[in-house]
Amino acid sequence: MSLAKHLELQQQAIVELIDWLELERRALAQAKVDGEKLQELTACKQAALQKLEQLEAIRSGAQLKLGYGAGRQGALKSAQDADCVAAWREVQALARRARQLNIANGEALGLRMASNQRVVGFLNSVIGNKLYGPDGRRLRGVD
Repeated sequence: MSLAKHLELQQQAIVELIDWLELERRALAQAKVDGEKLQELTACKQAALQKLEQLEAIRSGAQLKLGYGAGRQGALKSAQDADCVAAWREVQALARRARQLNIANGEALGLRMASNQRVVGFLNSVIGNKLYGPDGRRLRGVD
C-alpha cells in the first residue's frame, strides 16, 4: 500500500475518533450525564484508538524499514519522497484536534467528578456517616 493511501486511512481513523470525542463532549455538557452512554462512548473511543494505533505502527514500521529515521522527521522525509506532504500535515492537524478534544473532555469530566465529591462530602458531614460507598452505591442501613 502506498504511503498516500495509508495516510488517507489514518485520516479517516482520526476523524472517526474525533467524532466519538465530539459525542462525548456533548454528553458531558448535558445537565444530567447519562453514565451508560458515556461508557458506550468510551468503548467506541477505545476501539477507534486501537485502530489508529495499529495504523500508526504499520506506518512507522514501514518508515523504518525503508530507511527513514524514526519520529516526525523521518515521517516528514518519507512523505516528501512520496509526494504526500499535504496528507501528512493533515494527519498531524487532525491528531492535534483529537488531542485538544480529549484534554477538554478530561477536564470536563474532572470538574463533574470534583463537584460530585463535594456534594457527597457535604452530605456525609450533615448526616455524620457515609451515605455512599467508594463505588458510588448507597450504603445499606443508612436512612
